[in-house]
This record gives sequence, structure tokens and C-alpha cells, in this order.
Amino acid sequence: MTEIDELASQEARLTLPQFTYEDAWTLGGLLVELARERKAPVAIDIRRGAQQLFHCALPGSSADNDAWIDRKRRVVERYGVSSFLVGARFRAKGTTFEASSRLDLDRYAAHGGSFPIAVEGAGVIGSVTVSGLPQAEDHALVVEGLERLLSSYAAGEDD
Repeated sequence: MTEIDELASQEARLTLPQFTYEDAWTLGGLLVELARERKAPVAIDIRRGAQQLFHCALPGSSADNDAWIDRKRRVVERYGVSSFLVGARFRAKGTTFEASSRLDLDRYAAHGGSFPIAVEGAGVIGSVTVSGLPQAEDHALVVEGLERLLSSYAAGEDD
């Protein structure tokens, strides 16, 4: 399986049955817990459309992480897929997002860490973003948080 196939498979697998304000809080809490366990100096952002539902900055993060969050989130909003997948697709074409996207790089970054929040029957309704680690680790942290949220639905913990 190629990197692109793996990333696209994650997105298909992590489509949620719902995403409420409470779910945003739960997901944010899961990500904070995972980051604290790893002593990860990250900032975390969760949005539904244009509304920010959750934000947390952990020790070691900075305002620079918030700027990265905005840049990565805009990629998800524009392309409808994870920022890591967008970057991987450009690399697979033998180029880079920076060289070929024709977008303002002060506003867009196709680096790992921002993931679409997709809901069954509704499509992409928001994003969850982590910044502060190397891009593959930012992406993996978000994926792990979404996996745990999805598991909680399966276990009936969303009641």
C-alpha cells in the first residue's frame, strides 16, 4: 500500500457517525491526554465550519504553532482531505506543494497535522489540527485521537 493509499484509507475509516459540540470537547480532551502522556509541546484546534470549538496550547508550544494550525487547516478546508495527504500527492507527482500549488505559502501549508472531520451523510464538516511535532507525528496524534473517539461511539460511550 502506498503512502497515499494509506492516508486515504485512514480518512475513509475515520468518518464519524456524528460530531456534536460535546464530541469536539471529548476529542480535544483525548488529544490533550495523548499529548500530555508524551510530553508533546503541541497546540490543538478543533473546528466545525468557521467556528472554533476547542483550542488548547500545552507547555512548550508557542504562537508559531497557532500560525501553523491556521495554515494547515486552510489546506483541509480547500482540498477536503488531510494536509498530510495533500503534501503526499504533490510529492508523488515529483514536486512539492510549495513549488506547485500556486497558493500563498503564508496562508497554506501542506504539512501533516490537520485532518478533516467527516460525518456519515454530511461529508467534511470541520477539521482537527495539531502542531508542534514533526509533521508525521502531528498527523499520527490526530489519527489516534479520532480512532479513540470512534471507538467510544462503538462502545456506546456517546450516550
